Amino acid sequence: MSYENILLKKEDKLSIITINRPESLNALNAKTIQEISTALDELDADSTCRVIILTGSGEKSFVAGADIKEFSDFGQEKAEELAKNGQNALFNKIENMTKPVIAAVNGFALGGGLELAMACHIRYASENARLGLPEVTLGLIPGYGGTQRLPKLVGKGIANEMIFSAKMIPAQKAKEIGLVNEVYPIEELLTKTKELANIIAHNSPMAISKAIHAVNLSDTDKGFETEIKYFGELFEMEDKKEGVTAFLEKRKPNF
Repeated sequence: MSYENILLKKEDKLSIITINRPESLNALNAKTIQEISTALDELDADSTCRVIILTGSGEKSFVAGADIKEFSDFGQEKAEELAKNGQNALFNKIENMTKPVIAAVNGFALGGGLELAMACHIRYASENARLGLPEVTLGLIPGYGGTQRLPKLVGKGIANEMIFSAKMIPAQKAKEIGLVNEVYPIEELLTKTKELANIIAHNSPMAISKAIHAVNLSDTDKGFETEIKYFGELFEMEDKKEGVTAFLEKRKPNF
């Protein structure tokens, strides 16, 4: 399938989705959200794809935010529909994918851009990255999950400070508070992200799929119950048989 606002590249077991709207610092509009969502569906159904990397074109911006021009004249009903549809079509979909999605945050990740990165399972950032949720400067609050995911990642106090002040934080500060996993020079970011993706891609896809769902429930009363259930289910699957056999035979597993 061809896309207008994103680039999709497949490299062996990895796939890279690049948001490609450099003229607007890769701002998210409705079409871009839908194209990313469609690409994710395509990759979720592709058995050769084990890990997905999400990044932005150029070196200035991952995603500088939502395209404000699209909703500047909305009323309450349309605004609620915008947030609900965006969360269901893309942000929640990323979080609940059966395959890991890694954000390679190259530059600005603001508003919807930071919310997009937070929906991913892992975040690497470039040294020039700047992250923030500036919605209150528009008289709004984050609408794509920012008020929910940020506290889970960094705690309520820091989340409140970031949301209330609307200030951007540098990449190194983001690492210190647990918002991103690692920080690299911009020219190394994608290479380092691919290195991690390749390590993940050689592990059991069945186990990783179950782990994603279990981790997503870690702050609910169903977390432990789900872990037990999936742990047992995996004992009946081929990946467990191959993994244990390979361990006993002192060889690398072939998942």
